[in-house]
Amino acid sequence: MSHIHIPAEIPVRYLKRSRGFNIFCGALFLVGLVSFIVVRADDPLRAWMDYVSNWLYFTSVAIGAVVFAVVTTIVKAKWNWSVRRVSFAFAAFLPIAFVLLLPMLGLGEEFFPWIAEMAHDPIIQKKAAYLNLPFLITRNLVGALLLFGTALYLTYLSLRPDLGLAADASDDDAGRALWRTRLTQDYQGQEAEEVRSYKRMTRLAPVMVILFALVMSIFSYDWVMSLDPHWFSTMMGPWFFMGAFWVGILASAFVVTRLKAADSDFDRAMGRQQLHDLGKLAFAFTVFWTYLVFAQYIVIWYGKLPHEQAWIIDRSIGLWGNLSLAVVVMCFVFPFVGLVGRTPKLNPKILGFVVFVPLVGMWLERHMMVIPSLRPAEDAVFGAPEALIALMFLGPFLFSVRWFLSTFPVIQVWQPMVDPETFEAEGPAGV
Repeated sequence: MSHIHIPAEIPVRYLKRSRGFNIFCGALFLVGLVSFIVVRADDPLRAWMDYVSNWLYFTSVAIGAVVFAVVTTIVKAKWNWSVRRVSFAFAAFLPIAFVLLLPMLGLGEEFFPWIAEMAHDPIIQKKAAYLNLPFLITRNLVGALLLFGTALYLTYLSLRPDLGLAADASDDDAGRALWRTRLTQDYQGQEAEEVRSYKRMTRLAPVMVILFALVMSIFSYDWVMSLDPHWFSTMMGPWFFMGAFWVGILASAFVVTRLKAADSDFDRAMGRQQLHDLGKLAFAFTVFWTYLVFAQYIVIWYGKLPHEQAWIIDRSIGLWGNLSLAVVVMCFVFPFVGLVGRTPKLNPKILGFVVFVPLVGMWLERHMMVIPSLRPAEDAVFGAPEALIALMFLGPFLFSVRWFLSTFPVIQVWQPMVDPETFEAEGPAGV
């Protein structure tokens, strides 16, 4: 990594605030909320299916992007010095995601089929220790608090040393000063804060990754697999949380391409190295996501397992079959072809477009995980209501990410300390 150039001095730069963008995000939320209320009055199950699917998607994007930044911390990556903060910016949506989770925990028999079937189905009765509402509510609340809280704390640790350097920034304002004051209580000096943040992040980052795999698996079991309570798959958890990790990479890459187009300073700092590596990771996890999907499918198909086949068949006929095919095209065929060469990875416009398509595809994938289990193919509906309800999540999501990047430095000013290599730590030979 010696060829990666990190400037000795990195200026404090923010994304410009935009009142018009905030109004736009508020309008998206209101349109989505009204759409949810209207659909719920006519078809409550459809409204809640769309709500849950969108929560799973936007939460996956946010936590996946943070974990992406955390993983680069674990491996001590240097290439992403100028784009690391972009991935952490998605943590701003996590408090909103927690609030949006609460109405889902009030869903009962109208959403979870196993509640009504528990009394007479011997297979489901054997799962009663796990499939019961008190335990479901508890594990979702505790899991979300632990995962989101850890993500926010790691984001805070990545921010705190920068805030000591941001006081004299030329484009400071009252909002930035307020958050700087809140987050720099008992500030111990620049060098001490950098060492403290680095040590705590390196210790906590592996814990965050384990929590991510565990809690996201719980979300997939409760909000996807339990909707077809006779079906089970040991691949569901990995498929779900690795899909979240991949979509976090895609979202980070897309925002980077937009920042490069918005500001010449960001364009210079977020250069060819960063674009190329983001493109390579987006391509690699396109293949890995496809491998996980195929690994789940091939065992079911080859083993001719009746209960597991039903889950696949439900998503292979009628409208659901067409949408499943669209997911494969958008999430594998298009990004694989679009990113297979070097040129598209280095062109911000091409890279931004190519990663945007699987971002939409993964939104559709989360819907296809949930809806066909509750709505058979003969009653399949999918259209404008699904897109409109998504706006209720998209508005706060876009607002939170832009708020973060306009409140805190877009490019991380302090850079993690360099650990000595093993032979350097041991000292000269013979000592």
